[in-house]
Amino acid sequence: MFFRRSKQKKVDKHQQMEEERSPLSSNLDKNIEKIRLLYEDCSDVVFRSFLIGGKVKAELIYIDGLSNMEEIDTSVLSPLMQKMVEKRSSPSNWMEEKLSVAKITEVNTVEECIENTLMGNPILLVEHESKGLALGLARAEKRAVEEPASESVVKGSREGFVETISVNIALIRRRIKSPQLKMKSMKIGRRSQTEVAVVYMKGLANETLIEEVNNRLQRIDIDGVLESQYIEELIEDHPSSPFPQILSTERPDSCAASLLEGKVVILVDGTPFAMITPTTFLALLQASEDYYQRFVLSTAIRWLRYVYLLLSLLLPSLYVAVLSFHQEMIPTKLMMSIATSRENVPFPAIVEALIMEITFEALREAGVRLPKQIGSAVSIVGALVIGQAAIQAGIVSPPMVMVVALTGIASFTIPRYNLGATLRVLRFPMMFLAGTLGILGVMLGILIILTHLCTLRSFGVPYLSPIAPWNKSAMKDVLIRAPWWQLSERPRLTGEFNQYRQGPNQKPGPRKGGE
Repeated sequence: MFFRRSKQKKVDKHQQMEEERSPLSSNLDKNIEKIRLLYEDCSDVVFRSFLIGGKVKAELIYIDGLSNMEEIDTSVLSPLMQKMVEKRSSPSNWMEEKLSVAKITEVNTVEECIENTLMGNPILLVEHESKGLALGLARAEKRAVEEPASESVVKGSREGFVETISVNIALIRRRIKSPQLKMKSMKIGRRSQTEVAVVYMKGLANETLIEEVNNRLQRIDIDGVLESQYIEELIEDHPSSPFPQILSTERPDSCAASLLEGKVVILVDGTPFAMITPTTFLALLQASEDYYQRFVLSTAIRWLRYVYLLLSLLLPSLYVAVLSFHQEMIPTKLMMSIATSRENVPFPAIVEALIMEITFEALREAGVRLPKQIGSAVSIVGALVIGQAAIQAGIVSPPMVMVVALTGIASFTIPRYNLGATLRVLRFPMMFLAGTLGILGVMLGILIILTHLCTLRSFGVPYLSPIAPWNKSAMKDVLIRAPWWQLSERPRLTGEFNQYRQGPNQKPGPRKGGE
């Protein structure tokens, strides 16, 4: 019985696929029967029968909630039911001329009818016509454009992407008003049929890069794509690496800046996060606001960010290594103070650090998952209360609480959340190495991480460029943020076909010789 049922299911599935691919016939009842069979037990699918001009039988098929009901009544049903059909032309041709709908697409198969109704476009079928009309009356439910919560800025645009891909495309188009801005759309997901758009600047982006992005997207075979992370994990070069190889952003201005550098942007319907390829490790440490304020201040903040990156990764492990193996590196007075504070602590430094780090990560995760009204209060109050109680109970020492707090603050300065999460994960093996081998273990961990970073590539671009391989001209946007009048060249590995992005002699100042 089991094998018989399995065989029957396979036959039914094959029959359903054949019905979807079958062309529309001139018999209206047969077409409706096929579509009804595919939409069996779908109470939200509406089949509206009516007569055009009181004579010609027609059927309007749409999904309640996805189609604009008001426009269907005023632009389709009302004019067609009142006006008479002209004998000199077929009903479908006459309707295309008379319907007050901006976008009308001809459909010839049952599969096209299903695809359009699922997108919110009603299907109009007429008796004695072997084709139908897909009416562009999808309901445009979308969230208002707001400032992205994860990438807020003091100076710069307050617009962020939303979950509707058409709105996101328009936000990019508003910033780059050029016909060279190209967008290729495709559907990914056997069940979800999620729209994905590949955006690039023709003449700036490498054609090989564009082709590679399209090939990686087209080979995806999955039931559904509900968020951009689905695609990111399926197209990155090194899926086993903890480091992100694709930059995710909610900001249209960041996408526009990357497009002008010759990079490719991938937009996914249903999520406000866009993906930028290729990316590098140093690009993940740059914020859009770096280019919206004076270059001296941006350079200072960028260096501060680099320092706090190292503190976020190494501070707990260095504390554990020095306290466990290298006490001679600490000044005598400071060592006496630390020893006094750890006098009643029963655990070694490595256990003490693990307890505090795990507790801090739990509080941070609780603050994210709790409702906004109480999340921040719980995380802050919880950290203060638990930290003070742990010190009084003799479980941890005050210096360890201070080290963990500084590490947490340092991790918040990293502009990309996924990179910060990677450093949070790597912090634990670094502490284990420090607790077993001391400073030697810390150096070993750093060498392992650097070796791994040197092996990574993002769509063929070395992950540590322009440091490895070394590119002297590109360093003026890495170690420092040079003024705009010096940033005349695009990145070598992405914008090499149109190298210069501004004219010569852009440095401001008074002209000499009365010029």
